[in-house]
Formats: sequence, structure tokens, C-alpha cells
Amino acid sequence: MVSGNRDLFFSRDKFGRVACLRVTWLHRDAATRAKECRSAALCLFGHENCRIAVSFPFHATMRVISSATLLLCRSLSDGTLGRRSWTLQSTRARCYCDRSHSSGERRNPGPLVLYKRMVEDGKLQHDTFQEKVAMEFENLLLRLEHYEKEMEEYHRKLANWENVRENERRRLMLEEAELRKKDGEWTRSNYRESWFLERWMLRRRRGNPEPGVGRMVSYLNRERKIDSLAGERPVLPQAPKGIYLYGNVGSGKTMLMDMFYLATEGIVKHRRRFHFHEAMLEIHEHMHNAWKNKIKNKSLHSRMFTWIHNLPFDSKVKEWLIGEERYKQESREKHILHAVADKFLVDRQSAKSGATILCFDEIQTVDVFAIVALSGILSSLLSSGTILVATSNRAPEDLNQDGMQKEIFQKLVSKLDECCQKISVGSEIDYRRLMPSENSNQVRYFWPLNSDNCREFDKIWKEVISQSGVKPTFNAVSVMFGRVLMVPESCSGIARFNFDYLCGRATGAADYIAIARNYHTVFISDIPVMSMRIRDKARRFITLIDELYNHHCCLFCLADASIEDLFEGTDEGTLFDLESFQFETETEGVKLRRDVLTAGSVGLGPTSTGIASLMSGQEEMFAFRRAVSRLIEMQKPLYIEGVHLLHPMYQQQHGHL
Repeated sequence: MVSGNRDLFFSRDKFGRVACLRVTWLHRDAATRAKECRSAALCLFGHENCRIAVSFPFHATMRVISSATLLLCRSLSDGTLGRRSWTLQSTRARCYCDRSHSSGERRNPGPLVLYKRMVEDGKLQHDTFQEKVAMEFENLLLRLEHYEKEMEEYHRKLANWENVRENERRRLMLEEAELRKKDGEWTRSNYRESWFLERWMLRRRRGNPEPGVGRMVSYLNRERKIDSLAGERPVLPQAPKGIYLYGNVGSGKTMLMDMFYLATEGIVKHRRRFHFHEAMLEIHEHMHNAWKNKIKNKSLHSRMFTWIHNLPFDSKVKEWLIGEERYKQESREKHILHAVADKFLVDRQSAKSGATILCFDEIQTVDVFAIVALSGILSSLLSSGTILVATSNRAPEDLNQDGMQKEIFQKLVSKLDECCQKISVGSEIDYRRLMPSENSNQVRYFWPLNSDNCREFDKIWKEVISQSGVKPTFNAVSVMFGRVLMVPESCSGIARFNFDYLCGRATGAADYIAIARNYHTVFISDIPVMSMRIRDKARRFITLIDELYNHHCCLFCLADASIEDLFEGTDEGTLFDLESFQFETETEGVKLRRDVLTAGSVGLGPTSTGIASLMSGQEEMFAFRRAVSRLIEMQKPLYIEGVHLLHPMYQQQHGHL
């Protein structure tokens, strides 16, 4: 026999005596739960050997379990009820898997579990910095399930509040319309006289009022009245602090963030993962669509205001109502970045519930637009309860090395400090270089450019194509903003290009994202050694590698030098600012935006060979080192194994999207 509520109940034996108290332990209210257990335990005097069974969530760590046990023991150490007294004699713990709670859905392992598993399997080397970050991600994951429920309740209340507010607004507008209708009946004959009086009064004033001021005042007064009628806006739940990771190339930032992102599946409904290039391009696209829709909506106002056309008013009153509605719409559309933020993470109109998580890889502030866009959109998302997890090579306060838009940038830094826990992944080791290379039965990077390697490269291409069973053809893939990119040879998710076709033309991150999304295996031939003479091609190549890596593509290369020597360069001069190319698509010989900004510090003269000879600053050093590090990892067995799990094409087949 069982009685009680869903989280706290007790069972009785055949004599009706309490035999076992069962508790579902919720970490968020541990102290309250312990008090409830103490109160309920007073019922246990019917047996000398009564038991208390505690159920923990499936993701509870041993630290949570041990702290809960200690809290319970202190709470239940002794007690009295009337003349009876009882004492806790002993505690015993038994761990088992209750499949009744997890059979309905399968969840991915947490970041800490996955990290330790990969270390035990020899796929990763243990690193104290990485383990600390994995623990922080695990703690954040534990708080998400409760936060998801809080946000669902918040959005439900918010939707009700907005409906009440909209109904009150329309009611007030109808009351104003009725007054205007009545006023129009007795002032029509005096309309011309009142018009002349108003004109004379305006001329007596020192300055003409700004157009639309009257409507603005009317709108603000009405909004204040609506606020008093609809009541206070529902309070946004306190969001768990996100995590901002920064550190050196190859220290494991992206890997750890991806482990966390994978673990959130099934816990949080609305989650997105972006690399910087992809995020900036999507922001561009949303802004473009917002402006386009703003123009289009002007022709759709007749459909938007159908509720007005059916009202029993004359045309002048209806025109006033439509004008007020237009003003409200335009007032909300003035802040375009807030509108873009709503569309950036989740379509709020189709799914307005639950928590939101944004995972942002390689956050940068390479130009003015990046600073303004990131500041506006991230601030808007964080203010609405979104949890941000970001990676970068730099701490937030060190992102803006060129001092652009300092005031706006400082607001972004302050918001990140408020909403994110900053963690430095302090390892100086590039772990991509140390990943195991054994069991790799296929070469994917061929160098130098000689006849033997060309034949071997063509042989691998034919083998991969033959396995697909389809002949390669000339195809086109869609790119952002309605463009298309022609692909010379491709079939069944496999494509082949030469270096100049991808990097020697006016192409950029949008083109490379389209390739990475549509092809899981990419062959690139005739890759030269990067030098000052082809510095724009080097910029494009680094962006290309970033996108192929971020989308987990399998890459085959035929190059003129080894990966380590690919960016050795020559004595021709200095390459700089390679990370800023994502929006630069000018042809060779034309100055880029950042070239103009830094023109005063370009002439450095001949330098010695080596990676350092191609750099003029830390950003360039990061860009080169990241590209080399990622190219090395893309040859490793662990990366190749992940292609069939993580590439977007395979995820669609497996139903993960």
C-alpha cells in the first residue's frame, strides 16, 4: 500500500504500519526536502527497522548524492513524537538503475562522463584544465533541467500577459475611436474654423514640433495606461551563468563545448551551435530579410489590420486606427538587432517556450560590424534568459585589440561578465598534435606536388567515387542571399576542387559553409605554399579550413608542402589580420577594410622564413596556428570516425536535426 504525493510517499506493510519512506531528491531544494523527510519520518515509529529510500535523478553526481546523504543523516539523527523517541541507527547506500524513468528517452552522457571515458579509452590525454572545465559543464547541465521547466512556465505566463495586454490595448483604442466618432458629429461644421485656429497657434510657437511627436506622446500614454491595466510583466527566472572559455590553440575548448552541446539534447528544446563565420553571415541574412520584410509589410498592412476594417466606424476613424497600429509596428521594428536576435536563436513565433542555449565557437571582434552586431544581439539574448557558452582565443576584455567602438564594446564585456563564468583553459599544449595516429590505414594529405603524389591522389578519388556507385557531375549548391556556387565534380556528398577555384576568386565564408553543409568528403588539389604574393588566397584558405573542420568534413589534400611548412611563406613580406577575411571578397591587389585601418604599420621589410615571418600580430599568429592544428587533427582516426556521426548530412539521416 502506497500513499503520499509524487515526490514524497511511504508504503505500509500488511499490518498497516509504515515500512518505508520513499523520497525523490531534487537538488534545487535540498534543505526543504530534508525538512520534509524529517517530518515524514515521524510516521516511522510503527517499525523498529524502518527504511528510507531516496531516488536521485539519473544525472546526479556522486558529490550531489553524498551531500544529500549527509544532509538527511543530520536531519534524521534523532526525533520525538509524543512519548516515543527514535534514533538513526545506521545508513546504507545502494545504487541501481531505475529504467522506469529513462526507458522512454535516451540521453547522451554528460561532458565529464564522456571526457573521462575518452581518457580511459586512450583517445585523449588527461589534462587538469580540461577536467575542470568538464566539471563546470556538468554542473551547468545539472541546473538546466530545472531551468527548462521554469522557462516553460515563464513563457506560458508571458503569453497570457501579452494576450491580456493586447486585448486592453485594442479596448482603449476602440474607446478613443468612439470619442473621435462622437466628436466628429458636432465639430464637423466648425472644422474649418478650428483648422485655422490650430494653424495660428502653431505659428505663435517658437519652433515647429517634430513630425510624429503627437502620435508618439499618444502612443506612450496609451502604453503606460495598458501597463497599469494588464499588471506587471512576469518575472524572468534567474538563468544559470553560462561559460566563456578562452585559451591557446588546440587546448580543447571547442571539443569540451561540443561535449556539453551534445549532452543538452533532450534537456533543452531550443539550442544552436555557431562558429563565428556562420553566425555573422546568418546575422547578415536576418538583417537583410528584416529590411526586406519591412518594405513588404507596408503592402500587407491591409491584411494585418482586417480587424479594423470590420469596425462600425467611418473611413477617417479607421484611418486613424490603422495609423496607430502602423506606428506601434514601426516603433518595434526600429531596433532591428532585437528583432534579429529573436530569429537568430529560435523562431519565437512558432515555438515560444522553454530555455535557450547558444554555443558560440571562436568569438571574435574583427571589425566594427562584428562589435555592434554581437553587442546588440548577445545583450538581447542574455537579457531574455538565454544561456551562452562561448570559446575564444582571448578573454572578453582583450578581444578588441584595435580599440574600435569602445563604448559599445565595453557594454558587451560588461554583459558577458554578468552572465558568464570566465574560465581559462591554461594548457600550453596543442593536444591535436598528440592525438593517436595509429590504425590510420589511409593517407589524406599528399605532398609535395609531384607526379607520384598526383597519381596517388587521383587513385584515392576514384576509389571513394566508386564506393558511392555514382558518377561525378557538374552541380550547383545554394549559397546565402540567393547565390549559387558551381561545383565542377561532385556526387553523393563527395566533391573535388582545386585550390584556385576555391581561394583564387571572390569567394568567402558563405560559399565555404555551403560546401561544408552539402559535402561530407572534400578533395582539394594544387595547394601552394602560402606567401605574401597570395596573401588573400591564404586568408580564404584559412576560412575554408575553419568551415570544413566545424562541419566535420573528411578532407583530402594535395599540397606543395607538409602541413607544418604550408604557412612558411617567403621573404616577400608580412601577412597580417588573417582572421578578418570572413566578409572580405575583394580580388587580389585591392586593399581590404582592415588593410586600410592598419596601413600605417605595414612596411616591415624582408624577414626570415618561418611562421613568425608572416605575422604582424597575435591575431595572425592565432589564425595560422589554428589552421595548422586543425589540418593535423583532420588526419587523425578519431576525427575521421566522427565524420559519420557529426557531419550535418549524416545527422539528418539519423534524425538528429
